[in-house]
Amino acid sequence: MNNHVVYFDNHATTPMDPRVLDAMLPYFSGKFGNAASRNHAYGWDAEKAVEDSRKKIASLIGANPKEIIFTSGATESNNLAIKGVAEMYAERGNHIITAATEHKAVLDTCKKLEKHGFRITYMPVLANGLVDLDLLRSSITDKTILITIMYANNEIGVIQPIAEIGKIAKERGVLFHTDGVQAVGKIPVNVMADNIDIMSITGHKIYGPKGAGALFVRRKGPRVQLTAQMDGGGHERGMRSGTLNVPGIVGLGEACAICQKEMAEESKRMAHMRDKLRAKLESELDETFINGTMESRLPNNLNMSFAYVEGESLLMGINDIAVSSGSACTSATLEPSYVLKALGVGDDLAHTSIRFGLGRFNTEEEVDYVADRVIQVVKKLRDLSPLYEMAKEGIDLSTVQWAAEAH
Repeated sequence: MNNHVVYFDNHATTPMDPRVLDAMLPYFSGKFGNAASRNHAYGWDAEKAVEDSRKKIASLIGANPKEIIFTSGATESNNLAIKGVAEMYAERGNHIITAATEHKAVLDTCKKLEKHGFRITYMPVLANGLVDLDLLRSSITDKTILITIMYANNEIGVIQPIAEIGKIAKERGVLFHTDGVQAVGKIPVNVMADNIDIMSITGHKIYGPKGAGALFVRRKGPRVQLTAQMDGGGHERGMRSGTLNVPGIVGLGEACAICQKEMAEESKRMAHMRDKLRAKLESELDETFINGTMESRLPNNLNMSFAYVEGESLLMGINDIAVSSGSACTSATLEPSYVLKALGVGDDLAHTSIRFGLGRFNTEEEVDYVADRVIQVVKKLRDLSPLYEMAKEGIDLSTVQWAAEAH
């Protein structure tokens, strides 16, 4: 396996399923029409392909095809959902509730709205990564117009109690948006049963293309209205103008159809491989810590900290394995993960965390290889660590006075 990098970073992006590519290819050349061209066969072909995809996506999440709005991906979907509600319902109130562990596409959108006079509550989470429902209830005011809490976290894979959150929102007449990017296609998601009003989806987390996403927008009970963030020809029920990316939309639809068929089986296989990886690492290494609850977690996620090992050195040591030490969108910074800090993980430990994201095309053989490599490199780094040696001798490191501090 040495000549090949093992890909365990499926929360950042997934490789495209060959079946998805096959479905997309005709729409790049022969069937190149614009879905908005309503007066000839090329346009009709494209429009039919788009509507078929709408049906496939809606079917996966228990929605009506008319409730699916196409976007360029999850970041745009999150922006359209949050800013669209903020503008449309501004007369009703200016308060939005979110969680400290949301993806940057939600947090940065909320920060932008704060500059425009909106009041945002960034709820802390419990040490297991879950939001506190009592705190959520008490955070709602008569000015609250939106609650936005992600379905499953992109770093620690923790699945929030979405149906309960939606129920609380409904009881108080507040709209509920969820960033469903990591959950849809991996675990059963039903927008009706989960009381979701708006949900963001993207193709590249479910073995579909990058740059193709969707937003579920509820049509009744309540009917949700959003102010468009992009103006033009009034495409997508007036919520999102722009020529539709037909090949991308076809790919997103096909990816959803495959997930719907294979998800139950695939989830079982992912959870089995993830648990095997965890067991191997824990059997050979001490001082390892799982970040976030294992009880309510995506089947393909393992986020682990290895004490007394510097995260960057560990990543460099296993450079034939693609994993990440934070989320893909924040890995350019050397700050410890804000998600782990929100769980109360200390900086030292947060810096040693690795996110393993398994995927459809990973094998048992790769799991064994990754476990062996990580064990080997962690042991080697710890052999070089005086801190690890001191800790093993039972010295309480918090009481040690270091030379630099003694002056």
